[in-house]
Amino acid sequence: MGIKWRRWGVPAAVPALALLAVTGCESTPDAPPKPTAAPPASVARVCAEPAAGPAKAPPGAVAVDPAVAGDLAAKTRSSPPHTTFWLRPGRHRLEADRYAQVVPKEGDSYLGAPGAVLDGRRTNQYAFGGTARDVTIRYLTVQGFVAPQDEGVVNHDSADGWVIEHATVQNNSGAGLMAGARQRVTASCLRGNGQYGMNAYKASGRISALVVEGNEIVGNNKDDWERRRPGCGCTGGVKFWAVDGADIRGNWVHDNRGAGLWADTDNNDFRIENNVLEANDGAALIYETSYNAVIRRNTIRRNNWVEGRRYADRGDTFPFAALYVSESGGEPRIRARTDKVEIYGNVLENNWSGITLWENSDRFCNSPANTSSGACTLLVKNARRCVRPAIATAPLYADCRWKTQRVDIHGNRFVLDKSVVGCTVKCDRMAVLANYGTYPDWSPYQGERVAEAITREQHNRWHDNVYVGPWVFVAHDPSRVLDSAQWQGAPYQQDAGSTFGAQDGG
Repeated sequence: MGIKWRRWGVPAAVPALALLAVTGCESTPDAPPKPTAAPPASVARVCAEPAAGPAKAPPGAVAVDPAVAGDLAAKTRSSPPHTTFWLRPGRHRLEADRYAQVVPKEGDSYLGAPGAVLDGRRTNQYAFGGTARDVTIRYLTVQGFVAPQDEGVVNHDSADGWVIEHATVQNNSGAGLMAGARQRVTASCLRGNGQYGMNAYKASGRISALVVEGNEIVGNNKDDWERRRPGCGCTGGVKFWAVDGADIRGNWVHDNRGAGLWADTDNNDFRIENNVLEANDGAALIYETSYNAVIRRNTIRRNNWVEGRRYADRGDTFPFAALYVSESGGEPRIRARTDKVEIYGNVLENNWSGITLWENSDRFCNSPANTSSGACTLLVKNARRCVRPAIATAPLYADCRWKTQRVDIHGNRFVLDKSVVGCTVKCDRMAVLANYGTYPDWSPYQGERVAEAITREQHNRWHDNVYVGPWVFVAHDPSRVLDSAQWQGAPYQQDAGSTFGAQDGG
């Protein structure tokens, strides 16, 4: 991770899961006009109204009896690949062994009848594991499993091509889901899991072509791992690691303890669009040490109240924000659908601060300050090259560090009413900054080099946005707090074409 984002305190209360009308604040005679892009019209009540599976076994399906412990795993073992299993209504169990699990064969499908639940009874660690490809799980509730930290319950071994659809994965320890290449998670409820709703991590190789669409992701990190292991960076609604190509769209990500969505370490080519991200304790979205993304038409509201307030109360001057871009940016040399990080058409309303672009001067390949232990940028194939004296010369000087560059922020609407957020200071900031480089002693990035680069040389640009409320701006380092005129003027020249309404609220 970039900054040590820690999570303390109690989670935000989870409201009744009602259908939400999602709109920005309407313009008034005193307010500037909204951008033309509109947020999605509604979000689905996936957890409150789960879709029902087939009441009868489909032709050719193998019926599974909930009265027989281990029946699902046994019938999976004895059946050929590409078998469909229909789980009868009721509570299904595995054998009473912590490692007992279902190990599908290639192309197997698991369909839950209405009321079908696979329950780990706080005994079994994993529900579905193994390396078989193209497995499908639909209409099934999976709950009560006790996966260890950083491990997952469904698709434990990150096999490729899995489809999880109309499923409910809830009240498990660890992650509800792991992910492999070409995985599709759609119309599912990922609720109340101990660490993550989904941990998109593969022990060997990168994950490609991941789709997460139309899900409700709520109340995860129930076990509050950041309190148990401060600074672990191991929590949130969904965490993405080394994913190359992801479409994250139409999800309702809310009331998670910690961040809502967090892409961490060498991710690339993300489209994060038409989501509703709200009331997460930490940032709505963190994009960290990663590349090339489009973040558009999302509604982002009431995020970061717990973590932002906690840091402000401690006197921390860092601009913790609802949308946090950390050592991430556009890189044309890495193939993707865009060569920028483009953030546009979003509505950010009553979050604890807005967007922060950050670069840690001391974080680069082989630096002890690199909290992505052992990782290097996607531009350097052999991390051992990033040492002195070579790191001080081209091309390694540029390529051995993750850079916040080519970030284009435009056409967004930022609304802040401090009376709603319940704050007086430090909840009102946009920022582009770095720390003063000091570490290690062989670093070629010491001093203000990185702060100057992120602020004025790396093509990070705000423009054509709408601001409603008492916003301030931070540039270069936390001590430089600017009003809108200073932000728009030399030397920063940000937010050309933007409008500012000084009134509180929307």
